[in-house]
Amino acid sequence: MKKILLTITLLLSAGVVFAETKSVASPNGQLTVTINNEGGLLTYAVQYAGKQMLEPSQLGLTANAGNFATGLTLTSAEEKRIDQHYQLRTAKASAIHYVANELNLNCVNADKKQMTVTFRVSDNDIAFRYSFPQTGERACMIIDGEATSFKLPAHTTTFICPQSKAMVGWMRTKPSYEEEYTPDAALNAKSRYGEGYTFPCLFRVGNDGWVLISETGTGGNYAGCHLSDYSPSRGYQIAFPMPGEADGWGTTTAGFALPGETPWRTITVGSTLKPIVETTVACDVVEERYPASQQYKPGRYTWSWIIWQDNATVYDDQVKFVDLAAEMGYEYCLVDGLWDKQIGRSRIEELSRYARSKGVSLLLWYNSNGFENDAPQGPKNCMNTAVARKREMAWMKKIGVKGIKVDFFGGDKQHTMQLYEDILSDANDYGIQVIFHGCTLPRGWERMYPNFVASEAVLASENVYFSKHHAEREAFQLTMHPFCRNTVASMDWGGTMMNRYMSRDNKSRHQRLTTNVFEMTAALMNQTSMQGIAMCPNNLSELSQTELDFLKLVPTVWDETRYIDGYPGRYAVLARRTGNNWFVTGMNAGEQPLKLTLQLPMLAGQTVDYYTDEKGQTVLKQLKIGKNGQAKIVMQPNGGIILKNTSR
Repeated sequence: MKKILLTITLLLSAGVVFAETKSVASPNGQLTVTINNEGGLLTYAVQYAGKQMLEPSQLGLTANAGNFATGLTLTSAEEKRIDQHYQLRTAKASAIHYVANELNLNCVNADKKQMTVTFRVSDNDIAFRYSFPQTGERACMIIDGEATSFKLPAHTTTFICPQSKAMVGWMRTKPSYEEEYTPDAALNAKSRYGEGYTFPCLFRVGNDGWVLISETGTGGNYAGCHLSDYSPSRGYQIAFPMPGEADGWGTTTAGFALPGETPWRTITVGSTLKPIVETTVACDVVEERYPASQQYKPGRYTWSWIIWQDNATVYDDQVKFVDLAAEMGYEYCLVDGLWDKQIGRSRIEELSRYARSKGVSLLLWYNSNGFENDAPQGPKNCMNTAVARKREMAWMKKIGVKGIKVDFFGGDKQHTMQLYEDILSDANDYGIQVIFHGCTLPRGWERMYPNFVASEAVLASENVYFSKHHAEREAFQLTMHPFCRNTVASMDWGGTMMNRYMSRDNKSRHQRLTTNVFEMTAALMNQTSMQGIAMCPNNLSELSQTELDFLKLVPTVWDETRYIDGYPGRYAVLARRTGNNWFVTGMNAGEQPLKLTLQLPMLAGQTVDYYTDEKGQTVLKQLKIGKNGQAKIVMQPNGGIILKNTSR
């Protein structure tokens, strides 16, 4: 088909239309998106550094207002430059400068109804969405499905996580983004459960580079989406929630008022993993939904449940974990499920008073809803309606509780996404921070909701407790997430575990197979502004002073994050900065010691603290970084390293 430059117009029966091809490039010119209209089918393709990273992939959607996937005609285009500065408290970087070129493509469908496709292209990120005006008497719109697809080159391999079936797993609480990743898989491999893949999805395009696909800006305004299984003809396609989610209740479609727009689909591209790890696109293109009611405090929390489990949610045991938090200088103690029955509200008030006398604030666990799954733990029916939420949150504010962890959502239908947003909004009114578990992926929520802390949405630390299999996979999982799950959103892994055995007595059940340095590293590698340090009281006498001193100083707020080295599922090395202090953190999931020469220009010529594994023990040394910024290190199997330029 002959491609016609944008500057030429064609006079058709529909009137004057713009040419069939349009391109928009990144500010540095390395990343280019080319949009093409072939017989009414709108497609886009992506090149980076002259290499094809996405082949022509379809755009559009279908709705009750009409078909916007076929029969499209381009009518006009506008370009502008985006140049924004913003601050974040709870993400991988604190001060962000977002520069992008924006292209708005206006088109009409066969019925002359309007749609705009907006692309924003920064040096390594693409974000695009659809928007619709209000015309005539129609003031709302229901989206039945999207034609949006992502067709990767045939030599691509995948690092992706399957979507589970609906209403399966423990007490029918899935999907909850807690399946196992498969690294280096073939592009045409079928998903494990036949339901596609959850965001984010990481791809290696041979030797040409990496692509990370996700979405952002989804709150109560849309359904949470995922990717379909791969099709040779179209690639992956945006998939809506499964009908069985929420026990079959609620629609799988999405709706909004007009004028309105969909969330953003995001694509991060790089010749190395550096842009993947360092991207901030999930927050770059969204806006704050409401202002913070107060300045929220980040920090560390102790948590009895991960090792001591349900029986520890009693008053005397929680006092032990409050005391542990106070001894370590931590800000919070999380009281898990069943506290309503096993402690009771009056004694929770007493526990909160005791904690505050020690300089510690409580976080309380809640079940998310009353009827969409069978999870029995309480408190239940406190978060699923506005009346119950506000009553509960007023009580928490009165007794000094500073945060909640809300669990067991199990779905991405729009009404469930609205529940997340409503919990966050109401909690902000009462000065309460929010962590979600058994939940969906956050989609730009750190910027959208100022009291949002993190979500689980990952096969997390509790599984290391539950089975030897997951203990054996811990190092693999935690060297995957810096390149996929945790790079798009804050992640509540659930805690740095320092017990050697997965039991209260630290002598029985199966062992933790990672080294202590690995676990210390996890507190830096897993990014969240409220970090779970899942120590137990016995660790105070079992750990070395070197280990205790380090765990007391773990920061949770970062001004900058840099990729240093790694490969998903094998090893990872990142550098994070807070103020003037750098922490270089590394993990090795391999079976052999890993010798690396790290490029650390930010530490060139400095002598730094070097935490490493030697003969199964944590050793603190001094390491001189070369004037050229190079540092030679060794990471043991299931072990790690930490370099820091802070004073001890």
